Amino acid sequence: MWLLGRLVRKSGNRPHDVYSCYRLTILMALWLGIVPYYVTVSAGGRGKLASSYIGYVNILMRMAVYMGNSFYGAINRSSLMSNFFLTDISNVIDGLQKINGMLGISAILLISLLNRRDLLQLLAIFDGLETEAFPRVGVAMHQVAANRKMNRLVGILVGSMAAYITCSFLMIGLRDAATFSISSVISYFSPHFIVCAVSFLAGNIMIKLRIYLGALNEVLKNLAHQWDTRTLKAVAQKQRSLQCLDSFSMYTIVTKDPAEIIQESMEIHHLICEAAATANKYFTYQLLTIISIAFLIIVFDAYYVLETLLGKSKRESKFKTVEFVTFFSCQMILYLIAIISIVEGSNRAIKKSEKTGGIVHSLLNKTKSAEVKEKLQQFSMQLMHLKINFTAAGLFNIDRTLYFTISGALTTYLIILLQFTSNSPNNGYGNGSSCCETFSNMTNHTL
Repeated sequence: MWLLGRLVRKSGNRPHDVYSCYRLTILMALWLGIVPYYVTVSAGGRGKLASSYIGYVNILMRMAVYMGNSFYGAINRSSLMSNFFLTDISNVIDGLQKINGMLGISAILLISLLNRRDLLQLLAIFDGLETEAFPRVGVAMHQVAANRKMNRLVGILVGSMAAYITCSFLMIGLRDAATFSISSVISYFSPHFIVCAVSFLAGNIMIKLRIYLGALNEVLKNLAHQWDTRTLKAVAQKQRSLQCLDSFSMYTIVTKDPAEIIQESMEIHHLICEAAATANKYFTYQLLTIISIAFLIIVFDAYYVLETLLGKSKRESKFKTVEFVTFFSCQMILYLIAIISIVEGSNRAIKKSEKTGGIVHSLLNKTKSAEVKEKLQQFSMQLMHLKINFTAAGLFNIDRTLYFTISGALTTYLIILLQFTSNSPNNGYGNGSSCCETFSNMTNHTL
């Protein structure tokens, strides 16, 4: 976290707009190869995203290296897993992970490159909300608090990934009997970088969406509070500070008619929904790929750990049981953190948006003005037709229901794998499973 903070402070002053708030996030995403942009400052002091030729080259080079390395590893049959498992099942699993990683990483990099303009459009909507829409209803955004939350998420994900990879290298490298090649290391650890980058980029987009939805809800609550205390007057007065929250300040605007404030709130809500739809369009296939990679790795890591702890097979490994379990448990936790960061960010934004409807209907019950009531009814209809949700290519929703889905599928596959190991004639290793050998050969030929 200290190093990340130093990078941000060296690249500019404290964040003062949307783009400078995302400076570290975009910089790390550029380094990890999923974004071909960087944040720069115009002559007028406004931040903006600028194209980076290095970013384009980085993405294309990563795609070429990952694809070429996957084919090279398949031809030479080099694998990091050979230091841990020497069974037919482990060969099949390792082949599946290679295919999943190769296709997944290539898909994410290609989609990020093709949909790069959606990210520009998304941050442009954010900038319009903060510089034009929210000030009309008396809301001023604070960038420091939002920037702190974003940097914290980047620090957690990047830090946990770096710690896991460093400890893995030390554990494997210090073993004299352990063998590994650069090709096997790239094949095994490359998905970690991409999963980490997409996770913190998506999570930080959700942070801003939550802040905007929270500010909109506070504007409507403020209007209800004025009606409750009968202090709403249609006379020209100065704006006075009402409250200063963590991520924004809000002022009571008494020079505007309530119907006008509600109209402005409707426009803000429409822009937030447009931003959410743009974010979903940009991330939908990336999240599907990320969750698929993470689920596959979690299933197989859990299988390795349970099989070892339950003594289902005679493991031929160059590592002690504690080291073996720790290695795969930490990798499983790393991917669980990535899934949780994505799901929780999405779920909190959805829950914030659902609160808006209750506040609008509370206002509808309190108002006596026919004009205000008509505006609130229009707002209610808009809330029915414009809902915020995030999906993985439309196949499933990205919310807390995903935890239940993953848990059920994980349990099912673990039972199948453990039963398969128990029923194997040689208890999971050797030449006892011809189907595993056939599938392993098919996997290697495919790669």
